[in-house]
Amino acid sequence: MKKIVIAPDSFKNCMRSMEVCEIIEAAFKNIIPDCNIIKIPMADGGEGTVDSALFATKGILKKVTVTGPLGNIVEAEYGLIPNTQTAIIEMASASGIELLKIDELNPLITTTYGTGELIVHIIENEKHLKEIIIGIGGSATVDGGCGMARALGYQFFDSEGNEVEFGGGNLSKIATISDAKVNPKIKDIKIRVACDVTNPLLGETGAAKVFAPQKGATPAMVEKLEAGLSNLFSISKEMGFIKNEAPGDGAAGGLGFGLRAFCNATIESGAELLIEVTGLKKHLSNCDLIITGEGCTDGQTVDGKLCSVIAKAAKEADVPVILLSGSLKGDLQQINNMFDGAFSISAGPESLEEAIHNGKANLYSTALNTAKLCLVLSKTCSK
Repeated sequence: MKKIVIAPDSFKNCMRSMEVCEIIEAAFKNIIPDCNIIKIPMADGGEGTVDSALFATKGILKKVTVTGPLGNIVEAEYGLIPNTQTAIIEMASASGIELLKIDELNPLITTTYGTGELIVHIIENEKHLKEIIIGIGGSATVDGGCGMARALGYQFFDSEGNEVEFGGGNLSKIATISDAKVNPKIKDIKIRVACDVTNPLLGETGAAKVFAPQKGATPAMVEKLEAGLSNLFSISKEMGFIKNEAPGDGAAGGLGFGLRAFCNATIESGAELLIEVTGLKKHLSNCDLIITGEGCTDGQTVDGKLCSVIAKAAKEADVPVILLSGSLKGDLQQINNMFDGAFSISAGPESLEEAIHNGKANLYSTALNTAKLCLVLSKTCSK
């Protein structure tokens, strides 16, 4: 076994994808020291998206001060991918839930304004830029992207002609939307949204009812946010900013919708987009094995999350693919059909807290045993 590609997602709250790569590499080098290992830490639009793209492309990380989700000042990041005209950002860097304490979560008042400021900074300061990729996982907001749009120059007025205040709790007040002061440079930029969900803006599987409770919303807040997003959609459609809903509009509290309506963005599979950006497929040439991984494997994985997309790419290249996961749940037959080998790294029954605490050691142990098995099979097949 000469060439091995390691391309995992992060193990949430336990290990970032680069650390996962390094642990698996150490285990395999212990058993097969002369193997050529290519590490490609992956993401799907959430945490680690910028890191993944810049590691694979040797890109440049930049920082800029913007408005945080509660109006405070935060330091956000974006990356420039070399030899392209592309910048890449994570909305969570400016408007993410990890920027707030638990008792600060309130989607009625949180805003994506900082995400818009980040976009403006890029289009004003990065010359010859043609494209921005925006990962929209991990938001603290349910404002339909209105904060982002306001930073670009859009104005949202109530029935009396006053500008509507920030936050999802004020979306029902919107009566008209003006694009008279929008930064003209946004029209020259192609925006691609890296998204890992297909939820619509409205309804039982929409931004308010599915995601708002994760951001601190009570049942009463959820109903208010749903009404506000419905009003935003109606006004946006009536004024010609959008024609209909689309899968992914509900992501990041409706930021997917806002980017489509006010930036003419396209929503794409975050996993497939990152596979493209990192150049994963070119590394599968003459590859003997690809190893991927994630914190929990379940029905969402089978329905198109990152590891399943990597498995699909591996099978198209006729490369065996192994999954190392924090846990395997749901329809195991489907999981087994998707991967040539799918292994839980857990050493036995344990709580979530124990699994996170023991995650690194368990991953190394499982990767070590996987490497031993690969070596035995390689020797057996060569006889």
